Amino acid sequence: MLAECTVVVPTIGRPSLDVLLDALATAPGPRPAELVLVDDRPTGEPLRPERPGLPPVRVVRTGGGGPARARNLGWRSARTTWIAFLDDDVVPDADWYERLERDLADLPADVAGSQGRVRVPLPEDRAATDWERGTAGLATSSWITADLAYRRAALAAVGGFDERFPRAFREDSDLALRIMDTGARLVRGERWITHPVRPTDRWVSVRVQAGNADDVLMRRLHGPDWRRRADAALGRRPRHTAVTAAALAAVGLAVARRPRAAALAAAGWLAGTAEFAWARIAPGPRTRDEITTMLVTSAAIPPLATWHWLRGVVRHVGVRPWKGLPDLVLFDRDGTLVRDYPYNGDPALVTPVPGAREAVDALRARGVKVGVVSNQSGVARGLITRAQVDACMARLEELLGPFDTLQVCPHGPDDGCTCRKPAPGMVKAACAELGVDPARCVVIGDIGADVEAAEAAGAVGIMVPTPVTRAEEVAASTWALDDLAEAVDVVLGGRW
Repeated sequence: MLAECTVVVPTIGRPSLDVLLDALATAPGPRPAELVLVDDRPTGEPLRPERPGLPPVRVVRTGGGGPARARNLGWRSARTTWIAFLDDDVVPDADWYERLERDLADLPADVAGSQGRVRVPLPEDRAATDWERGTAGLATSSWITADLAYRRAALAAVGGFDERFPRAFREDSDLALRIMDTGARLVRGERWITHPVRPTDRWVSVRVQAGNADDVLMRRLHGPDWRRRADAALGRRPRHTAVTAAALAAVGLAVARRPRAAALAAAGWLAGTAEFAWARIAPGPRTRDEITTMLVTSAAIPPLATWHWLRGVVRHVGVRPWKGLPDLVLFDRDGTLVRDYPYNGDPALVTPVPGAREAVDALRARGVKVGVVSNQSGVARGLITRAQVDACMARLEELLGPFDTLQVCPHGPDDGCTCRKPAPGMVKAACAELGVDPARCVVIGDIGADVEAAEAAGAVGIMVPTPVTRAEEVAASTWALDDLAEAVDVVLGGRW
């Protein structure tokens, strides 16, 4: 079973990564097909994960983009049936490989994912701090990707993680809800990891209030009962709003020269803040540093939580369900990727249009497969040979890098074939070759036949018109964009 599993670990290069890798290297049992480390640092020295005992290791880089994008790149670059996600600050038990194999073995087809079990060790010689108690909540959280294995097909079907969640917060719950919305089930396995409490500074509780904006996104995407479905408690946000409102009222009433009313509002703010601070101080170690931190941050958190919530309300108006990146983008060749020389059989004339290499590389960098679908009726007309077509395709790959599939139709318009665009044959063949659902495929071309072929295959067509594109074709296209760069931006933004 593990031969059909890839372990994906997004990382920002924390020292804890070495602890994880050591645990994976020394654990007994079978090994997965591959370990993919996704380096999510904008810059930095290359990771050095090599050590005896690890499965084959591959490192890919996002250039920075957050955990959702990093995990997406990890699973998109894998080709196995299962993708097992681990965070870079966890420590798997010694029998993790063996238990993972048992957890995944013989699961019914309607089970899309298996969550591992999490322990969070807390100090034994003192009471836990506020940060430590918050981290301990991971032990009972549902569908967190600190250790969660998904079928690759299930990830592809929903577009993977929603990259509009910029933090390691709610992106895993959102994914779980979307997968379960397809009718699939998620189950808990019997493997265990340890999630130590990371050292942090005293302001961490202030920074995490940004997650209130993500809660708004969850509500917009999944409806008012999303918390019940995701097993996510409401917490204190309504009380934070009330405390913030009392503070604003106190200031406003003071400005309006209503001192008694202002004093009452201020008393309400003070009482709410004091209650919040004590609720955090009472269970803790009550050291001077902890008490000071709780007092200061308890005053700051309510207005910040309210601000981030309001920011989310404004930002996520009219938000649409996440479609994710396509699994495959197919390009027309002549007029789209290279300058159009009719019936060209000379590789020396293969000249990329401006931005072609950058556009194709941007897709590759995000784990999207790329291919070419090209009508070459010059072969049927006797103007060029198939060998010349293949030579021009080889030159195309020299200039733009390797493609995952190259589809050519050598027939003429009167041959009645099913491959010549606007017929869908080449699009369907490319999807079949790469195991891609046509609904997860985008075709980019310069004329109406490209878009029609995409739609006939069940894919999405995007037109990048040239001066020879007919006006009626542009008018009929849902997507008619200025250049390849804009087309790829639409695709990578999940707006296709």
